[in-house]
Amino acid sequence: MLNTWVVVPTCLPLVLRRCHTCASGRFRPSGKFRVNAHHKLLDAWLLVLCAGCGETAKLSVLERVNVRSVRPDLLDRLHDNDPGLTAELLRDPVVRRRNRIALDWDDAWRLDTGGSDHLDREVIDVSVRFAERIPIRPVRLIAEGCGLSRAEVGRLVAEGKVVSAVRLSGRLSDDFTFTLKR
Repeated sequence: MLNTWVVVPTCLPLVLRRCHTCASGRFRPSGKFRVNAHHKLLDAWLLVLCAGCGETAKLSVLERVNVRSVRPDLLDRLHDNDPGLTAELLRDPVVRRRNRIALDWDDAWRLDTGGSDHLDREVIDVSVRFAERIPIRPVRLIAEGCGLSRAEVGRLVAEGKVVSAVRLSGRLSDDFTFTLKR
């Protein structure tokens, strides 16, 4: 029987960027936007707060864009400080590349395994789904879902008792399946 595990975000990830004031490397998204108009041109920023000192930094969302080219619903969401828009923009690779930032997903997700009734079986077939593109090491997911240590999962992978079509070393953010034989 195939079990389905789901990786679900629990909150917004931290933004990895150096603070100019205290040299901290992490910022919390504030969920607020700043929109500035220069005649017919708009700038919009997502405001983030330093986790160390609380200093505000701006992540560029729109730069010198003609007002008529901005969708009215996007402009309304910017003015309303829509929390959903904050999450969308942090997931957008163009925004991350433009601002030279990365995301820290530690402690910002949870694994839903659907219960622990599968742990006593000899062979476990699992399909792991990601609700969001959260880069996580598969060994960590398997360890957490099966109640094992990461070292033990690494040993099982080396012995061929954990089998998957994808490489289990490194990080994944796409759905995958694996089989665990005890």
